[in-house]
Amino acid sequence: MNNIKVFVLMAGLTGLVMLIGQMLGGGTGAIMGLVMAAGMNLFMYWGSSKMVLRSYNAQIVDAQQAPELYAMVDRLRQRAGLPMPIVAIAPHDQPNAFATGRNPENSVVCVTEGLMRMMNREELEGVIAHELAHIKNRDMLLQTIAATMAGAIGNIAQFAMFFGGGRDDEESANPFVAIAIMIIGPLIAMVIQFAISRQREFKADAVGAEICGRPLALASALGRLEMGARRIPMQVSANAAPLAIVNPLAAFSVRGVSKWFSTHPPTEERIAALQQIAGAR
Repeated sequence: MNNIKVFVLMAGLTGLVMLIGQMLGGGTGAIMGLVMAAGMNLFMYWGSSKMVLRSYNAQIVDAQQAPELYAMVDRLRQRAGLPMPIVAIAPHDQPNAFATGRNPENSVVCVTEGLMRMMNREELEGVIAHELAHIKNRDMLLQTIAATMAGAIGNIAQFAMFFGGGRDDEESANPFVAIAIMIIGPLIAMVIQFAISRQREFKADAVGAEICGRPLALASALGRLEMGARRIPMQVSANAAPLAIVNPLAAFSVRGVSKWFSTHPPTEERIAALQQIAGAR
């Protein structure tokens, strides 16, 4: 069901790119916006690991530097049928973790120092299994495609602003409609992009529960991660924040903000889904 939802959201985002491009710049505007966004996001895709690690000030570790963590990742990745990822530790007190990399052969799993201090063994395994699930599901590729589409909408709007929204057909766009689309289009694209990210978190929770074999351990970890993120601030780029298992900027966010504008689904909903998985076993 999550995969179907993601497909529908991606189809909607693609349709939005085509519609806005056609209305603002005709076929030329749509193609130019898509090409510009694709170029920028492909660069991010190929260099994502290094940039994200730098954003979190994370350091790569090996089996000698972090033997227990390295062994845990190695054991769980074998259960997931994955190659060994790069293991990294970020020097933050907030408990959190993330995965990145363009494919399973070039992937990274990173945990914070706070995560290793605050979680028990089973909870830590649940968190790592969740991150391995992102790698197994190839979520980085999907996020890059979604970002490309969302970025294309912004580029098309800029193209129309600087070049007068010139269309390559005989019909000219209504200027008021064009202005409305330039404002509302990127906002809708952002909401769809965030919705895709939220669906992938639910999917990673389910697959992570299969990998570690303890859905309730992951559910317990999520509850503690949410409390830790709200209590302990973390200085990290807003662009890198969506990769974390829970929102690392939760301490700075305003409570009550609509979930449509959040990159992460509500933690209580994720916990309830994991409890349902545990009850079905």
